[in-house]
Amino acid sequence: MDWQGMLFQNWSGIVRTLLVGTLAYVTLVLFLRISGKRTLAKLNAFDLVVTVALGSTLSAILLQESIALAEGAAALALLIGLRRRAVYVPQAGWLAFALRLVPALAGLAALLWYADSRIDWIALQAHAGQRAALLAGVLAASGVVYFGLLLLFGFRPRDFGRRPKQ
Repeated sequence: MDWQGMLFQNWSGIVRTLLVGTLAYVTLVLFLRISGKRTLAKLNAFDLVVTVALGSTLSAILLQESIALAEGAAALALLIGLRRRAVYVPQAGWLAFALRLVPALAGLAALLWYADSRIDWIALQAHAGQRAALLAGVLAASGVVYFGLLLLFGFRPRDFGRRPKQ
């Protein structure tokens, strides 16, 4: 185990972290000030998700050299702007809705994982007809599993429609 490499690599990484970290933090604070107190003051569950996303974005800017400060600032502005413009505002009952949706998504993921582990799609390149038939079968089975589980957990088609604003 390389203890020296774990504890210290070089000064350029430290200087970059300090410089970009300071600028990214100032950018985030500036964007939050511009967006107003509405962004983080009324903290509900969705605001908590946005806050975690902002923190995750800030840490990525700090620690990943492949992310330039301008790219990170754009990501921060996007997250704050989407929240400020209320692109998505959760309505009452969204958590119960999401929790009923999870089993259907898990069933769909399990079926697709199983199909992927059992079918050698690369070997089927030479057999386009067989490959297309298998893909159609997997897609059909996916639809049956997903929508069947939705029905089983009490979903009805009207549950997915937009409700008028009150």
